[in-house]
Amino acid sequence: MRSPLPKVFITCAVTGNLTSPSQTPYLPVTPEEIANSSLAAADAGAAIIHIHVRDPISGAPSMDIAMYREVIDRIRSRNSQLIINLTTGPGGRFVPSEQDPRVAGPGTTLLIPEKRVQHIAALKPDICTLDLNTMNSAGQVVINTPANVRRMAAVINAAGVKPELELFDSGDIALLHDLVKDGTLRGPLLTCFILGVQYGFQPSAETVVYARNLVPETACFTAIGIGRSAFQAVALSYLTGGNIRVGLEDSVYLERGVLAQSNAAMVAKARRIVEDLGGQIASPTEARALIGLSPLAA
Repeated sequence: MRSPLPKVFITCAVTGNLTSPSQTPYLPVTPEEIANSSLAAADAGAAIIHIHVRDPISGAPSMDIAMYREVIDRIRSRNSQLIINLTTGPGGRFVPSEQDPRVAGPGTTLLIPEKRVQHIAALKPDICTLDLNTMNSAGQVVINTPANVRRMAAVINAAGVKPELELFDSGDIALLHDLVKDGTLRGPLLTCFILGVQYGFQPSAETVVYARNLVPETACFTAIGIGRSAFQAVALSYLTGGNIRVGLEDSVYLERGVLAQSNAAMVAKARRIVEDLGGQIASPTEARALIGLSPLAA
């Protein structure tokens, strides 16, 4: 049996790839909005900011390195200690055409692995996500083959960036163990369990304990709830020995029927849940030590 950690860090996933401006008017879209939302979330208690960027005009997902750089520069100009976590998720989606499923249809984003991590090599954030899932997703397919994951990991490792391993089902954890065995991944591992995606891990205490017991005992984990399970996952993750993530990437609601007006409001609620359960929140400096990152100069 594991007890809650003495201190937990909060990650805020600020905008994501799939949440759309049509779902909520409070979604940050421009680099300035994303940076300001990140800084406000940090003020509310987040130690880590997970960043996607968007086309400032359409709000559509983007992989523009200049926009990633602008977001990072804006954050760093005002907060030198906040831990920055960039996504590498875009570029792995396949949509078969109706006429021929072998042919990519509209919505396909597949890119060569090195293209998906070129911003990591260029910008060298503290952390970046590395998805280990190949799965059905809303009638489409997300593809992360073991060979492509290894190619992405090689770039991430060469950049000196710590990967956060996104795990959507138990098969992803089996792949994680293979990647550890062959030296692609080196500990201590930073992992997260994604709960609530339709064809992946389903949100429950049993799921979190099951997934936690499959990863190496030394691995740091966060259980992340998607949609209605966002704040349920906060309690589940804390009570089972994990850390915390919330944000407009994962859910647009602060409570039933009430839109979250900011990422900071979601972080503040997650912090209250942890503190009401007797927990303490780690600062960015403390989170760096918990994750195994080098300290930054002030």
